[in-house]
Amino acid sequence: MTKRTGEILALLDEVYTREYKCYLNYETPWQLLIATMLSAQCTDARVNMVTESLFQKYDSLEKFASADVRELEQDIRSTGFYHTKARNIISCARDLVEKYGGEVPKDLEALTSLAGVGRKTANVIRGNIYHEPSIVVDTHVKRISRRLGLTKEEDPEKMEYDLMKVLPKDHWILYNIQIITFGRQICYARSPKCGECFLQKYCVEYQAARKKTKQ
Repeated sequence: MTKRTGEILALLDEVYTREYKCYLNYETPWQLLIATMLSAQCTDARVNMVTESLFQKYDSLEKFASADVRELEQDIRSTGFYHTKARNIISCARDLVEKYGGEVPKDLEALTSLAGVGRKTANVIRGNIYHEPSIVVDTHVKRISRRLGLTKEEDPEKMEYDLMKVLPKDHWILYNIQIITFGRQICYARSPKCGECFLQKYCVEYQAARKKTKQ
């Protein structure tokens, strides 16, 4: 880890603490898996609103596995892309029941073999449920890691490998938690609050913009 990266992480720790928290509400590993699948192109707040009643109606994996696809589509409609999500959730639940005895697997390969589960979702499970050091590349991590110059990649998987090289393992999941908060409070996609930003001096984008205005 470089001195610069260490300073960035120290500031994130200072401002946001090293507390592990998940922004999606869940009680069981399979609930977190389904909630994460629903969170694609949808806010965590909206997902939490939907899952509050969804997990009461479908209170077991077996109920998801045998759900009527059209009924499930309506139950999750407000999360967007509900046709695909409903199909994937039913297929995923069936595999978990039939192949894994109702347990959510820990292995990355096994997780990504499930319908609708990519590396991001798999790493959420590995990090939050099994406490395996994992880097979750979501929309905030993509945007802010590039702004901080921690990666130049745009492909999420390549970005994940870049971040694995520059971040210490004890910060892999923590970095995602901190960056989500930072992205929601300060480093917006559009019109970020650069004047209030405690990482301003490390921001490649901000420094480049300043250089331009001075020319």
